[in-house]
Amino acid sequence: MELTKYGHACVRVEKNGKVLVVDPGAFTQDPVLDGADAVLITHEHADHVDVDRLRAASPELEIWTCEAVAAQLTEVPAEVRVVREGDAFETAGFRVRVFGESHAKTHPDVPVVQNVGFMLDDEVFYPGDALTVPAVEVPTLLVPTSGPWLKLPEMIEYLRAVRPARAFSTHDILLSDIGLALVDNWLRQEADKQHADLRRLKIGESVTLG
Repeated sequence: MELTKYGHACVRVEKNGKVLVVDPGAFTQDPVLDGADAVLITHEHADHVDVDRLRAASPELEIWTCEAVAAQLTEVPAEVRVVREGDAFETAGFRVRVFGESHAKTHPDVPVVQNVGFMLDDEVFYPGDALTVPAVEVPTLLVPTSGPWLKLPEMIEYLRAVRPARAFSTHDILLSDIGLALVDNWLRQEADKQHADLRRLKIGESVTLG
């Protein structure tokens, strides 16, 4: 499979002519949904789901997400299916398993929302805005590296808990060039310690997995 990093927290995964897109939010530029067969959405925050974009998408698109997001997509022409922790399904030629239930805490006054993570073909795990550790091996982790809910020690501890062979930065649009350079350095240091491929993909950069 080929994985391509789009803006902020969105990736596009392609295999055997099929296209799966994860979390095409408001910070992600078009044409991320061009040719897409399915979309996975982890949670309801606008940087992970753009309802207007999905309203304009093909009615043949399959959308898989948590109950809270599905409630916002009632006017979307595509088929919307609700998933939760422990579910498994197939879409766009990918086998998907669901791990996690809740978003990380963001603010003392803001309620915690639903958040589901997705494991693709037992190869790539995308946790959304959470530090979910699946009870399975994770060859490739899409690791959040910035956000109002995340601190550096938590990101490092998450990498050490999951111990992926590869990890690529996500959720990083809030960082300046200086901040991105710091992420690069932190991931490089941890890569040396874990003897793993831990790094940041630039927007539009692709890697081949599996």
